[in-house]
Amino acid sequence: MRYFKYLFLLVLISCSSTKVVYDYDSQTNFTAYKTFNFFEDAGKGLNELDVKRITNELTNKLKAKGMRLSDKPDVFINIVSQERESERRNTIGVGLGGGGNVGFGISGGIPIGSKKINQELIIDFVESKSDELVWQGIANSELKQRSTPQERVMHYRKVITEILKGYPPKKASK
Repeated sequence: MRYFKYLFLLVLISCSSTKVVYDYDSQTNFTAYKTFNFFEDAGKGLNELDVKRITNELTNKLKAKGMRLSDKPDVFINIVSQERESERRNTIGVGLGGGGNVGFGISGGIPIGSKKINQELIIDFVESKSDELVWQGIANSELKQRSTPQERVMHYRKVITEILKGYPPKKASK
């Protein structure tokens, strides 16, 4: 039964789509970057628990790409989040109607489901030597306002995976 609960969470989270865009300095040799670390103040707009979730996911994914955490990194990573409440699109309509020669009607919508937060998560890679932005991934996704810690871990795992699909950037064929 426990596995069904996690399967349900995964299906529920995967229903919301994450939109990701990338930008990078095309003159940068990304294969030269072997080490990373996070800016001390990374996580603007996030609570401390979400910063920890995101940095753990980024660390795991970047290690899987062959990079390692270092005190003297090639790139520093910054994390910024901006959130706003999403408009509710799901409602149940209630209406009254009349007939005869004279018509009248009353209708309204009752919102269903929990409130959702539209979150823009920005991940910046800044070269440590030049202090210049070399790569940026921005993800827009929805998160339930009252999500559990497990739902938040799954959400950030999905978002970070989507963001890092664009890192390192693929070389353009000539």
